[in-house]
Amino acid sequence: MPDDGPEPAPIVAMANVRFRWRRKDAFTLEVPSFHIARGERVLMIGPSGSGKSTFLSLLSGIAAPQAGTVRVLGTELTQLAGARRDRFRADHLGIVFQMFNLVPYLSCLDNVLLPLGFSPVRRKRVGDAAAAATEGRRLMLRLGLDPAIFADKPAAEMSVGQQQRVAAARALVGRPELVIADEPTSALDRDRQQAFVALLRDEVAAAGSALLMVSHDPSLTQLFDRIVPLAETLSDGRVTSAPAAEAAE
Repeated sequence: MPDDGPEPAPIVAMANVRFRWRRKDAFTLEVPSFHIARGERVLMIGPSGSGKSTFLSLLSGIAAPQAGTVRVLGTELTQLAGARRDRFRADHLGIVFQMFNLVPYLSCLDNVLLPLGFSPVRRKRVGDAAAAATEGRRLMLRLGLDPAIFADKPAAEMSVGQQQRVAAARALVGRPELVIADEPTSALDRDRQQAFVALLRDEVAAAGSALLMVSHDPSLTQLFDRIVPLAETLSDGRVTSAPAAEAAE
């Protein structure tokens, strides 16, 4: 039997992570072990207040744990100073924030292309300014925003659902290795949720990236390779993994 060699290293590997907010009544989030394989599509599911956004902050280096290791693309984030973590995140992670974090006075297209101004790595993947604009317009159209109508429209003049799509296109531009989406379907109805996640999943797959999405909606489980349920408690929450088929039952 031919030797296919060692399994490729996971794109994300967390071990023995422990984090507690510095408030008297704060909860503790524990992650004994968590990983994401290259190209994998993972859904983290749990109710509001269960620690999903805190977990994403730890994984992306926005917050630092009190204990444990957080390794992304072979880089140990806990060993990087704040500025280096910020640069690493800009180069390798595309994030759809729960509150979108769009620049309200910038146009839709300028918001989509904003990460390229912070990351030479992602800008190089796209090409020159003309190629970047073409890619930004393609992502907009793919996500249901006609560039002829929305490209020059300020973000502040768009609906919540439209802003959510701009945020998704911004996360995808420049083909980051890992796309993180924090409740990206909260402003959409059920039918549009399914279609939006399918489009997001397909774009991530075309770029060869991995996807980690958090949601409280169990109807999305069939669109992912693996489900990660988060404990439904605000005290000593723990992240555990389960196969998609098992978690969906």
